Amino acid sequence: MTWPFDQAPNCATFVTRGVIESNNPILFVSHDEDDHGWQFHDTLDAQADDARIVCLSHVLEIDPTMRDLADLPPGWVAWRQDENSPWQRELAPPEAYET
Repeated sequence: MTWPFDQAPNCATFVTRGVIESNNPILFVSHDEDDHGWQFHDTLDAQADDARIVCLSHVLEIDPTMRDLADLPPGWVAWRQDENSPWQRELAPPEAYET
């Protein structure tokens, strides 16, 4: 099967602790504009201390449906209410990338 993401399978990816440690569903995905990195969260209000780093390929092992979001453009986010809801997508607001 063809690799769907714009980053390599071994690319470091941010995942929230709840996804890794509690098997919570991924509810928010960010494809960062600045470095094209990916983030996968189980909540819309994740905190920095909840972040864990895994290979992007591990995200697909956790939830193979993330393949459906591989075409999310850099600078965009996607979210859903629960694991059975459809994904919503939008351009991330500029303040999402301000430091």
